[in-house]
Amino acid sequence: MTAFAELPLVIQPADLASRLSAPELILVDLTSAPRYAAGHIPGARFVDPKRTQLGQPPAPGLLPEQAQLQQLFGELGHNPDAVYVVYDDEGGGWAGRFIWLLDVIGHGRYHYLDGGLVAWLAEERPLSGDQPAPLSAAASLSFSTAPSATREYLQSRLGANDLAIWDARSPAEYRGEKALAAKAGHIPGAANLEWTACMDQARALRLRQDLPELLADLGITPDKEVITHCQTHHRSGLTYLVAKALGYPRVKAYAGSWGEWGNHPDTPVER
Repeated sequence: MTAFAELPLVIQPADLASRLSAPELILVDLTSAPRYAAGHIPGARFVDPKRTQLGQPPAPGLLPEQAQLQQLFGELGHNPDAVYVVYDDEGGGWAGRFIWLLDVIGHGRYHYLDGGLVAWLAEERPLSGDQPAPLSAAASLSFSTAPSATREYLQSRLGANDLAIWDARSPAEYRGEKALAAKAGHIPGAANLEWTACMDQARALRLRQDLPELLADLGITPDKEVITHCQTHHRSGLTYLVAKALGYPRVKAYAGSWGEWGNHPDTPVER
């Protein structure tokens, strides 16, 4: 029985603090190299967020190559019994993307530290300067397509009654007033709730407690397939996490995001 067995997907600093010595724990820090070096949650292993993306234009947010992911997870000591706890210092974008990666490799044992490092520090919990050495063996991974929506899949689903497209970009990007691709605007039928709107600034960037109501008002409801995106599937890492944490049964991330959609010649756009 794992020490994390009874916990929800989203956990609090106290939940993590009492389990830092659990042998099954792989604690992943997705802040930045300077922030990690300045002090991190004890036992955390740093992952440069850029390693979670392919990083090639026009769609840098696509999944990294299989060999890159096997190297990354090998360095973390990935194993079937591991329980991952992930955090960042920005409110959950990179952490949520990492949870999507765990879904892609079919590993369902994970938690998000609500508010991440910001919430940990707000409770004046200790930091460490010790940096665990990367492990050397590459992990053998299998990959699932279920957590991901390709451009072709999303395009084939446009207009479906049971589809909700969650655009996590800024309102200016959504309305086409700010262009970060050849085309400006949004995917037809998409609803816009910027990723930062999911965070409670008064509670150290924890998830807002009224998110179910906010999403229902936008038509993003549990009876629909939810496909979320932003520009590179960084900001939508958080919105993917939110939908999963709320128990929505059908959630996918469009990793190509607007970088792909907004630069493709055959994609429809609304403004």
